[in-house]
Amino acid sequence: MIEPDLKYCPQCRDEYRAEIKICAACQVELLTGRQILDLEDARRRRRSEFGGGLTAADDIVPVHQASLVDVRHLADLFKAEFIESLISGDESSCGKGCCAPKYYLNVRREDAAEAMAILQAEYRRTTALESHGADHLDGVYDQDAGEALCPACGAVFETTTSTCPDCGLCFA
Repeated sequence: MIEPDLKYCPQCRDEYRAEIKICAACQVELLTGRQILDLEDARRRRRSEFGGGLTAADDIVPVHQASLVDVRHLADLFKAEFIESLISGDESSCGKGCCAPKYYLNVRREDAAEAMAILQAEYRRTTALESHGADHLDGVYDQDAGEALCPACGAVFETTTSTCPDCGLCFA
């Protein structure tokens, strides 16, 4: 049961005292119990209204542009969260243009913030950037040094070779 006076992590749902601000496990800002309850009420309302589809009368906004495969995958993620979406294409999506078609994923304006949060979470999940250290990003290849730190992957290697043995980045 969620208590309005406590704080909760919106991702893992761990419970915290009111003075805590960040989830220890997820490193995200905590929400109050009241905010969590409001989000759950909005989700219940959206679930009861879900399935009607978007209409011309709806105020829709594009939230993502990608290939058809990627847009369909994201639309499935939205559907799992009861967010109605509409896939639309540009002029070249009819197959007559010489350029690759662009597809847009559209949602209702009032659902855009939650849709963007889903897109951010999917980006973090698929890139795994949060699990990589950034200490090696300032690395510079110095051929006169005995060892070099690859700025792409962080591997340490001897400068007798001009290619990183781990990721293949070429320094020649």
